[in-house]
Amino acid sequence: MPSCLIFLLPGCVEQTLSIDSNPPGALVYLNDQEVGRTPLTRDFRWYGDYDIQVRQEGYETLSTHQMLAAPAWNWVPLDLFAYILPLKLKDHKSMSFTLKPLDLSKDEPAGLVERAESMKGDLDSSVFTRVPTPRAATRTTTTKPTSTTKPTTATTR
Repeated sequence: MPSCLIFLLPGCVEQTLSIDSNPPGALVYLNDQEVGRTPLTRDFRWYGDYDIQVRQEGYETLSTHQMLAAPAWNWVPLDLFAYILPLKLKDHKSMSFTLKPLDLSKDEPAGLVERAESMKGDLDSSVFTRVPTPRAATRTTTTKPTSTTKPTTATTR
């Protein structure tokens, strides 16, 4: 009888994800949903590919994908036993990101204009750029009435 009671006690699976960044305090988005500021630890339910964005003022936004792989005890059909057996199973995933400072020289107007001019030169010299062909000049013609005619009205009978 006591061995039958084991199956009445539910198992526990704890899945947590920790995200850290250098510098700390960066805003984290998982699959386009804001989840908090680093360092953070939160529970998660789903394994698979996550779209991750890490944003911090004064630093470049980091966008990446991370795959969270399930441990073997969480594969079908083993996952059934993981939830039934009275065991506490833990799966902890962690990620760490280093943000790059913004390059302020890219935002200076003089540098921006210089880069635009150099890019324009590249575009002008492209093999796909063709010299526009001039259109033939069109003459404006005026028509003068050859004779003055009076409008006629049709008569109906």
